[in-house]
Amino acid sequence: MSTFDHKTALTAIPHKPGVYQYWDADGKLMYIGKAKDLRNRVGSYFNSDRQQFNGKTRVLVSKIRKITFTIVDTEIDAWLLENSLIKKHQPKFNINLKDDKTYPWIIVKNEQYPRIYWTRKVIKDGSTYFGPYGSIGMMHTILDLIKETYPLRTCSLPLNDKNIAEGKFKVCLEYQIGNCKGPCQAYQSESDYDQNIVEIKEILNGKIGNVIRDVKGIIKTASEELNFELAHQYSRKLQVLEKYQSKSTVVNSAITNVDVVSIASDERYAFVNYLKVMNGTIIQTQTIEIKKQLDESDDELLITAMLEFRTKFNSTSKEIIVPFELSLEDERLKFTVPKLGEKKKLLELSQKKCAVL
Repeated sequence: MSTFDHKTALTAIPHKPGVYQYWDADGKLMYIGKAKDLRNRVGSYFNSDRQQFNGKTRVLVSKIRKITFTIVDTEIDAWLLENSLIKKHQPKFNINLKDDKTYPWIIVKNEQYPRIYWTRKVIKDGSTYFGPYGSIGMMHTILDLIKETYPLRTCSLPLNDKNIAEGKFKVCLEYQIGNCKGPCQAYQSESDYDQNIVEIKEILNGKIGNVIRDVKGIIKTASEELNFELAHQYSRKLQVLEKYQSKSTVVNSAITNVDVVSIASDERYAFVNYLKVMNGTIIQTQTIEIKKQLDESDDELLITAMLEFRTKFNSTSKEIIVPFELSLEDERLKFTVPKLGEKKKLLELSQKKCAVL
């Protein structure tokens, strides 16, 4: 078996952030890693004290016959590239982010008079998807709120201006019992319907406070104009929205657009939980299982999972609540390790979700 001259290989690797790949004698990709300093990280695999590694790591090092690398601008870019390449190539010695469940989403269908319902399939057809929801109960609670507050169509009729104008449709039982306002026969204008959709999207984005404020404004104006029927209609809507808000708010509503990530692990597995918090309300939650392969630390596993969650949920949160100080540094992000107060409460809630598994 040919040997590998790691000293010569290291001279070509710069002291820059990036991603490295280890290949075996058959040209098979075995492992993908990331580093703030590529040369220092790769060199650490070949130092004299290899007994610090577990058996799998020593086997990996013994099989290395080629090293390739990619330079990136920042450390977080290295983490993101590593995650993307691992998903693509699935090397034998890398950790496996196990998430076999197909979580449900709430879809606002891309069509005139959009329908809103839940689905497990995300299709790139221009529709807007909210989720995924790790809790089926949470998702149905939100859908029940929408159904109780906003009369929307549930039919799949091809509603468009031409078909409606030609009188091709008749209202159904949903209209008769008050669950729909009959846009199919122009009993409800498209602008009125679309305003409901705007408010629903605000709720699905965790911004129910904005909707409540607007509803209060409508009630005030209607009362001043002596339009008591409209004021009564929106007062009922306000009661439903405020009741939902009081039940769903888990911490102070001033805590907005925050991610929470926690980890529980043993020698073989780790479970990482993610919470997305908007205006004191948890709008997304998910837990993934990670099977360990080499000598991954909780720090490394939590960062890997955190970036996976943020990519999956399209998170723009600047603040991330975590259980301990992380090795990752990025001026665009603020990592908070809370000791007391509402943020500590959120972290403990996330940790409980890890412990349940």
